[in-house]
Amino acid sequence: MILVTGGTGFLGSVLIKNLIDAGHSVIAVKRAHSIIPDALKASSLIQWVDADITDYFALKEIFLDIKSVYHCAALISNQSGDAMQIAQVNVEGTAHIVNLCLEHQARLVHVSSIAALGPNKNGQPLNEEAKWEMTRKTSLYSRAKHDAEMEVWRGIVEGLDAVIVNPSIIMGVGLGKGKVAANALFDQVKKGLKIYPLGSVGIVDVEDVASLMIWLMNSDISGERFILNSENVSSRDLLTDISVLMGRPAPTIQASKTLLSIAWRLAKVKATLFGQPAALTKYAARAASEKLSYDNSKITGLTAHAFKPVSETLKNVYQAYYAQ
Repeated sequence: MILVTGGTGFLGSVLIKNLIDAGHSVIAVKRAHSIIPDALKASSLIQWVDADITDYFALKEIFLDIKSVYHCAALISNQSGDAMQIAQVNVEGTAHIVNLCLEHQARLVHVSSIAALGPNKNGQPLNEEAKWEMTRKTSLYSRAKHDAEMEVWRGIVEGLDAVIVNPSIIMGVGLGKGKVAANALFDQVKKGLKIYPLGSVGIVDVEDVASLMIWLMNSDISGERFILNSENVSSRDLLTDISVLMGRPAPTIQASKTLLSIAWRLAKVKATLFGQPAALTKYAARAASEKLSYDNSKITGLTAHAFKPVSETLKNVYQAYYAQ
């Protein structure tokens, strides 16, 4: 039996759809208040289970006949007020999954992140051998994903059969009715975004991530990590391409590090006054100026997988959520 954590999430739900389309039965873990996408509600191949991944004993009851685990559940946040929960969900939750996989001899595909790789150095794309370093600029999420990944490596040393994937920013079309957070740039452009940051990012389509996770699960590869990244693109080019799709003017004002530093501080003040999460955190502001790039040659050399071009991903998002 196959277990998927984070079953109602952006990646988890697409992964489950691919699995059941191939005829596999799935036990899907979700939070009690999470909404099951319509496309997955009627399937007899899915057994939905409400469980908190930070609750070891709740998870233990699910693992009786589990032989394959896709661990997608995570909390993505850099809000300082979420620090404890970020660590609990990402690190403690992963430790529980690792320990139960060891106990039941289940194979694991763990969804880590490029955030666990650390910063680019010398202008070279990061690969799987990148050494993570803790600095004052390290975000809460980056540290948590690194620590979670360390739990998987600890399990591997103890005999865990596991593979780790490090996706870049995941975009694409999900199964839910609403737009997903990964595609939020479209909303910003729609409102009339005038500035662009200096940095660059890596982007990958959600379908590519799901497909490669399934391929890796069915392979005999173990004790390895793989960067999943389609293309490295500058923030300006990305925003310009989205602007063209949306029929909006492309941003023309370059946001310097100083401007972004002022912006996140103003956002923090506003959040404090109105009792809401900050729209821009210092970590996000810093990341916006970083020239981030990632090397996908390890996975493409192994699988000959052709990643979906970013231009196609953007077009699909536009047509699914924004085209009239």
